[in-house]
Amino acid sequence: MSTATGTTAPPKLSVRDLRLSYRSGRRRNLALRDVNLDVADGEFLALVGPSGCGKSTLLKIVSGLVAATAGTVAIDGQPTRGTPERVGLLFQNDALLPWRTVEDNIRFPLAIGGTPLHEQRERVKRLISAVGLDGFGAYYPRQLSGGMRKRVALARILAADPDVFLMDEPFGPLDAQTRARISADFLALWEQVGKTVVFVTHDVDEAILLADRVAVMTAGPGRVKEEFQVDIPRPRSIDDVRFSDPFRELRHRISQSLRAEFEPTDAGDGRGRLIAEL
Repeated sequence: MSTATGTTAPPKLSVRDLRLSYRSGRRRNLALRDVNLDVADGEFLALVGPSGCGKSTLLKIVSGLVAATAGTVAIDGQPTRGTPERVGLLFQNDALLPWRTVEDNIRFPLAIGGTPLHEQRERVKRLISAVGLDGFGAYYPRQLSGGMRKRVALARILAADPDVFLMDEPFGPLDAQTRARISADFLALWEQVGKTVVFVTHDVDEAILLADRVAVMTAGPGRVKEEFQVDIPRPRSIDDVRFSDPFRELRHRISQSLRAEFEPTDAGDGRGRLIAEL
């Protein structure tokens, strides 16, 4: 990204030569190997890859929950230390506080950040409406459906207003119809706020429908194997995009790249390229 002075701004998020290994018994296993990835400010990147390839682990390293064995993570060109500020993480598990109402769950990051009470109330009210939960502010998580709980979790991360959203299969546990509806709602919200997103999913269709770019990771040890630009105009209507020629062509290319990761190794074990270092 070029500035008025002609200099190039750093990526919002940059991962360089990232490695993660861990000991299991007498073996040292390599989970991530030389991962390199840049994500521009306001870009929506989807990560896809075989189960166990390290997609979720990569997000945990970026968020500071797991320490890498080697390599660097930088935000706005500055290397991160510990848990970086302005980064929000949304897991499959919505992690709502069961003793707090919908309003209080959404309010939580605002209260922690010292936002004035009157502003907290106004922002919570707007966010409840934005995620389609008008009338449910006084409900507790146990009184909500899975889809509604996910909307609360989404509103809470929006309340925190991070610069970078890290989303680990956030809609995975939902049924297909609810997942499609919430994906469409989230896409509409994201197109309004324009924040940087790294979104892990096993669903190629979901990746294409949501993202500006899709990165395919190899089977373990994970690394970024190939990237695909999603040249489908925004705003996107999910129903229209799904049946378009560009969507079908891109889905075919990404699926081919993924299928190659499930090919047997030379040893013929049929499990893909799962590698362990002694």
